[in-house]
Parts: sequence; C-alpha cells; structure tokens
Amino acid sequence: MVTMIKVCLAALLFGLIALGAPAKAQEGHDSIILPQRQNWTFAGPFGRFDQAQLQRGFKVFREVCSNCHAMRLVPFRALGQPGGPNFSEAQVKALAAEYKIKDGPNDAGDMFERPGRPSDYFPWNFANEQQARAALNGALPPDFSVLAKARSYERGFPWFIFDAFTQYQEQGPDYIYGLLTGYSDPPAGVEMGSGMNYNRIMPGHQIAMAQPLSDGQVEYTDGAPQTVHQYSKDVVAFMMWAAEPHLEARKRTGLSVFLFLIVLTGLLYYTKRKVWADVAH
Repeated sequence: MVTMIKVCLAALLFGLIALGAPAKAQEGHDSIILPQRQNWTFAGPFGRFDQAQLQRGFKVFREVCSNCHAMRLVPFRALGQPGGPNFSEAQVKALAAEYKIKDGPNDAGDMFERPGRPSDYFPWNFANEQQARAALNGALPPDFSVLAKARSYERGFPWFIFDAFTQYQEQGPDYIYGLLTGYSDPPAGVEMGSGMNYNRIMPGHQIAMAQPLSDGQVEYTDGAPQTVHQYSKDVVAFMMWAAEPHLEARKRTGLSVFLFLIVLTGLLYYTKRKVWADVAH
C-alpha cells in the first residue's frame, strides 16, 4: 500500500512538472520558444549592478538603441547616482551638454534649443509618435525607461510557484535578451509580412524591428567581447537599471527588515516564555 502511494505521488509530481515545463519549438514554426534563464549580477536578494556593465550598456543604448527608442523618464543626473553607472559629476554635465533640449518660451514668446543640463531628461529623436511611426514602417518603439519591468512571459505551473521561493524576478531581462539574440532566417515555408523580421522568441515569430546589433558594432575600451551576446547582456542590464535605479537600496532595505523581523521574533518568543514561565499550562 505504501509503495502504491509513493508511485502515485511520483507520477503526480512528474505530471505537474511536465505540465509546467517550458515549451520549445520542436515541431513547426508556430510553437512557442521560451527564453533561457541568464545569469545576472542583479538577481537574487544580494544582487548588485555591475558598474562597468552599466557603462557599456549605456554606450550601446546611446550609439544604437537611442536612434529609435526613447528613455524619457530617466534624467541625466541619474547616471551619476549611487547604484548606477556612477559617472562623475563632470562626465554627467559634459554628456548632458551634448544633447539639445527644446525650452521656452523666451521673452519674445518663441521656443528655443539649449544644451542639456543634468536635471534634464533624455530627449527622443522624434518629435512625436506619428513621426516615429512614419519613419519606422508604422512601428512605435517602446520607451526604454521601464521596458525591462514591463516585458515578461508566462512561466506556467508549477514554475511560478518555485519562482516565489527562488525569488526569480528576471523574466523581463531574460525575455529581452532572448529577443535581441533570437533573430534568424525564417524557416522554409514561412511567409513573412511586409517589413517584418523573423525572431524565434517573439510571439508569432515576426517583429518589425530589424536586428539592431551585430558583432563589432560598438567599440569597447575595457576589453569586453564585442559580440551580439555581450552587447545584448550589457544593454539589458542597463535597461534594468533604468527601470529600477534604486534596486540595490531596495534589496538592502529588504534584508535589513528581514533580519529585524527574525530578531524581533526571537525576542517576542523569549518574552512570552519569561512572562508565562510561572503559569501552569
């Protein structure tokens, strides 16, 4: 009887795992391929951003991604704040001054352009959404500011339960990394829409954005590999920082609260034993 119960429990567990296992495109081009999990320095309760990686990611954003994507919720001064790329104050000022910011009106009632200041926010290359769509085959590039937190994918049962214990919160970065590295030629027999590109990770496998990165496209000066995979990892880490610039402070606060609650629980238990020690139970 005990053996039969063990067999049933094992079969049930295997069925649940198989039911929630990540789907892969084994047959046909319409199957869903879930992104593979990546190792990120900012993952987990002790996660921290890699300063050098953030600086490289900013370089990729500035030289490649900013041609289409906006980052209108991030001010220049954030680049010099703790927990981020940690540029110096002089670097932030010089960087901001390279951008033209529309301001005004002046005393004559006219709008004008001026060099950027650290308090300004990153400007967009397009005047409005309509102009962006007209220039990009009807597609509207999403804003970089919160993209790493806004994008995700369904992990399925029972994996979302495991995620609560493993504290896996990097679905967005994993998805975007998979998207950036998921371009390929369409399989035989796949009919692509006008101006669309084949991508293994994109739902439906068709995406308006052409492959943005290629090997050797951005020059690194710190010796890091100049490959699509490295560019993708760096810019995704930068996107995660842009979406949650206070991540390190939040995790430090969470750990402090967690330790405080453990100590408080011990003190309360000791107090309870002390107060009720002479009372018969």
